[in-house]
Amino acid sequence: MHVSGYLKVSVAVALATIVLKTSAWWLTDSVSLLSDALESLVNLAGAMFALAMVTIAAQPPDEDHPYGHHKAEYFSSGFEGVLILAAALGIIVAAVMRWLQPHALESLGLGLVLSVISSAMNGVLATAMLKKAREHQSMALEADARHLFTDVWTSVGVIIGLVGVQLTGWLWLDPLAAIGVAINIIREGWSLVRRSADGLMDSALEDVHRQAIHQVLQGFADRIRFDHLVTRRAGARRFADLHMHMPADWTLQRAATVREDVEQALMRAVPGLRASIQMLPMDVEAHFGDEKDLE
Repeated sequence: MHVSGYLKVSVAVALATIVLKTSAWWLTDSVSLLSDALESLVNLAGAMFALAMVTIAAQPPDEDHPYGHHKAEYFSSGFEGVLILAAALGIIVAAVMRWLQPHALESLGLGLVLSVISSAMNGVLATAMLKKAREHQSMALEADARHLFTDVWTSVGVIIGLVGVQLTGWLWLDPLAAIGVAINIIREGWSLVRRSADGLMDSALEDVHRQAIHQVLQGFADRIRFDHLVTRRAGARRFADLHMHMPADWTLQRAATVREDVEQALMRAVPGLRASIQMLPMDVEAHFGDEKDLE
């Protein structure tokens, strides 16, 4: 299944969990179950926006966007993070009001069953989505998957709190669980916003990918020299720009052949990489006012 297919399933599962969790809240009047249902609404909005951004990111380069539309996925991650933070604020307000005015809960058994079912659905989907996100380097899909995992742990906390209410009769455990939910999703929301901003600012490739690039270049170091390596990420795409210095007596054909070998080796080592290599004679240097030479 393609990335967009997983997001469509995520939308469908979000709708189903909204029905289950809203029903659980309606039956029990639990503020912690209400907070869980609110987060499912965020799941739905996030999945729909992620689907739209993945569709845009998949569009080919055009005259106005010659490097493609891959960064659209970062907007999805940031949008979902902001939604999570807003939901957390609403949950805290509702929890504080219930703390100040506690009242008995009803039909806890059935409400807990519905919550467990919805959590299981989210857990299975999130596991599959995260695996696909790593395979395709999709920030939007990874953000949605991690949010679903957060939803699962949120539900676990809510269930533990409500079981505690049922066993002890301590009604304050219900709003306490809701506040715990809010704190947990604030952490996840902030992480998504931070990663989105980081991606939009052209961050360097991950350490594992930079190491792979260095290993490839070292394999050609007996004939040529490389320097001024610069890398960046844009959604699922990876970019590397560098200079390749060769003996001055090489023919252009020979130099072009070696450059093609280097490019192919780099793209095999780093999936989704686009390498741009400028060829220079061995005794010619290019200076940009900063140190970019390979060590």
